[in-house]
Amino acid sequence: MSKPRLDPVSEQAIDWMVSLRAGEPDAALQARFNAWLAMDIAHAQAWATLQERLGGSFNTVRSLDRRLPGQAGEARQLLLQTHASRRDALRVIAGLGLFGGGVWLGANSPLGDSLLADLHTGRGQRQDFDLTDGSRLSLNANSAVDLQFDDRQRLVILRHGELVIQVAPDPRRPLRVRTAQGEIRALGTRFLVAQEQDASRVVVLQHSVQARLFDGTTLDLQEGQSALLYARQIAPVAADQLHRADWLSGRLNVLDEPLEQVIDTLRPYHRGFVRVAPEVRSLRVQGVFPLDDPDRVFTALAETLPIRVDRYSPWLTLIRAK
Repeated sequence: MSKPRLDPVSEQAIDWMVSLRAGEPDAALQARFNAWLAMDIAHAQAWATLQERLGGSFNTVRSLDRRLPGQAGEARQLLLQTHASRRDALRVIAGLGLFGGGVWLGANSPLGDSLLADLHTGRGQRQDFDLTDGSRLSLNANSAVDLQFDDRQRLVILRHGELVIQVAPDPRRPLRVRTAQGEIRALGTRFLVAQEQDASRVVVLQHSVQARLFDGTTLDLQEGQSALLYARQIAPVAADQLHRADWLSGRLNVLDEPLEQVIDTLRPYHRGFVRVAPEVRSLRVQGVFPLDDPDRVFTALAETLPIRVDRYSPWLTLIRAK
């Protein structure tokens, strides 16, 4: 039996993805892409579906095309399936031989991270977990962690996203949260950790923690303090950051942050593709917004900022200057 082909619109979406990430897209290419998105609701839906499957990572399919010619189509079909289970996904990917060579999804994609993670949340989903040691872990939307708990250690590995953890005391096994930049160590405390693009953010909600980079650099943080962990430095954040944990109750509390960062925070809660024009990305935003209703947030932003929000469908939103 011949294998089913992707529909033409899905293939076009993948082609656009590869083109846009081949280098720095120029204005003409971006204009053609925007026109393609707006041309048909099916285009926007295919694009949004692809972004959801890949978790925003464009490198995966391009890498497959380059290193596994002839098999990338198999992975494409898997990524665009809507009803495949986690077990089925792992079985098919393994059958394609994509675990080796650093090519598999897990190397660069939040989708791959979530497929293999011990605990994860999906788009628009927040969830609390009771850990075996008595600690309480909360994951924000589109987040994934691994757990390594045994007689000698308690280690939470944040693959991507954001967490808040209430740590059960255990002097023999201090709990650690590991990110791409380092580790946060605690005994009995409550703190937030977010994996951002080039740094890890930690906010101490109760008691204290120690932040440590992989090169040995450390910084002790007390209740109410926060810091950004970069590859080679830990930068304390002077402003109050406690509001960053408001997602636990479904609120986005913004205190003078750029519009681009606000939209990035909303992306895990919005199914469609949202593009913010470069000329408005740095506009400052302040307010409290409902995380679970991004469209309502977009409307509120348009009422208070010099921007227009054009919704071409539930799958495509463009934000630009008025």
